[in-house]
Amino acid sequence: MKVSRSLLVFAAVIAAGVTLGTVSTADARGWVGDPASPSAASVSAPTPTPTVPANGAAPTFSEDFDTPAAAGGQFATTYAGSWQPYPDGMANRYWSNEIISAHDGYMDVAMDGKRGAAGTFGTPTGAWGHVGGTFSVRARATGGDGNGAAFLLWPTSNVWSEGEVDFPEGTFQGTVGAFSHSMVKGQERSAVGLHTDATWRQWHTYTTEWIPGEAVRYYVDGQIVLTVTQHVPTTAHRFMFQIGNWGKPGHLEIDWVKTWDRS
Repeated sequence: MKVSRSLLVFAAVIAAGVTLGTVSTADARGWVGDPASPSAASVSAPTPTPTVPANGAAPTFSEDFDTPAAAGGQFATTYAGSWQPYPDGMANRYWSNEIISAHDGYMDVAMDGKRGAAGTFGTPTGAWGHVGGTFSVRARATGGDGNGAAFLLWPTSNVWSEGEVDFPEGTFQGTVGAFSHSMVKGQERSAVGLHTDATWRQWHTYTTEWIPGEAVRYYVDGQIVLTVTQHVPTTAHRFMFQIGNWGKPGHLEIDWVKTWDRS
């Protein structure tokens, strides 16, 4: 798969009217899939690498969404051991229980332009304590133009300056980006990142490898696309996603989620 390497950025991410909300600790960092792409600079091509984790270790958490479950509460009950949704009505934006189901072996977020979704992957006790690790999701989106999603590592403390790592992130009609946000207090909207050539319209596997205080590596389908060695978190984070409550109808489909905690 070809990956664009011309869009390394270090620029302010502007939360304007076309973005997905404002900063709030109750709303993670408060916006997803910002349609306003930051300005670009060049970046050298990374060396391809095998699928991670290279040692073939079994994941510490894995969910394949193979058990069918209807929206309206059944999904939340069926997957209570692996999905921790935001309460319905949070920020008058997220209604995860009403629009998320499981069928045909994947998690289906049915966008209707009125209700968004957000939540954390993992067990009720284990989802909140990741300090480093590898986080992988296979996903695609159909429809949903004007909306977007962000899968992110967000500080369990809700202190933004402890670091925010976003991948995959972007508007559904565009390409998928990877971003590491500044950990300087007051500058958290600045981010290092790039837009790949991967699109939401096809199935891809997106993997984030986080080595606390050292590096964050981003992979598409097992190929490394970016390594970031600045603003690397060191505290407990959770792996989650947010999707907006506007745009055209469509579906975000999540085939599986796997995480490998650092030993």
